[in-house]
Amino acid sequence: MSGKLTGKIALVTGGNSGIGLATAQRFVAEGAYVFITGRRQSDLDAAVKQIGKNVTAVQGDVSNLADLDRLFATIKQEQGHLDVIFANAGGGEIAPLGSITEEHFDKTFNTNVKGLLFTVQKALPLLPEGASIILNASTASTVGTKAFSVYSATKAAVRSFARNWILDLKERKIRVNAISPGVVPTPGYTLLGLSEEQVQEFVDSQAITIPLGRVGTPDEIAKAVVFLASDDSSFVNGIELFVDGGMAQV
Repeated sequence: MSGKLTGKIALVTGGNSGIGLATAQRFVAEGAYVFITGRRQSDLDAAVKQIGKNVTAVQGDVSNLADLDRLFATIKQEQGHLDVIFANAGGGEIAPLGSITEEHFDKTFNTNVKGLLFTVQKALPLLPEGASIILNASTASTVGTKAFSVYSATKAAVRSFARNWILDLKERKIRVNAISPGVVPTPGYTLLGLSEEQVQEFVDSQAITIPLGRVGTPDEIAKAVVFLASDDSSFVNGIELFVDGGMAQV
């Protein structure tokens, strides 16, 4: 690795699996010290073991503001500041219009919108001038997906946050960008309420619609997040970076 994040302190929410874990690994490989969060301690322990060094795991749910307070108190005590935030924690479940429940709506918005917003807001006192914030959005906010309207709406909100927050943080020269992955199979796919066979059928059906002819990998997303976190993107601000094999562009 080239040390693009040498000496940086980073936070990856939802860093215990999938895109979050792949990004945490990339951050450490590029020289950063990384804090990761997740709801399941056993998964966090496994992630720490896999990353191997320069990582601290803090168990918590981003939709729980007390958990966020505990997270940032830990970061302040151990490192004193944050240079990079990858607000990645999120999820969704299949629910077609007509079957959407209040519980489904609240659960999805609490994690993907409320949790992301307060993750960033509560981190602000720890961010120096010139810090980088990356928000995990999705091509789902751009391309319609059957039975996925609530999740897609949350990701449209995430995209909007990036545009607006660059104005709120203008004086501090803090960059905010959104990354929008396409179809990238992760353990989270089984949380959609689909069986492994159904997940594979979905992946196969999507691959043929992607100009590159395949789905992506968590590490391919992670490499794009490293770009947005590093000085390589020093004049990139407020964008939505699609990492989707061209899926949302045709």
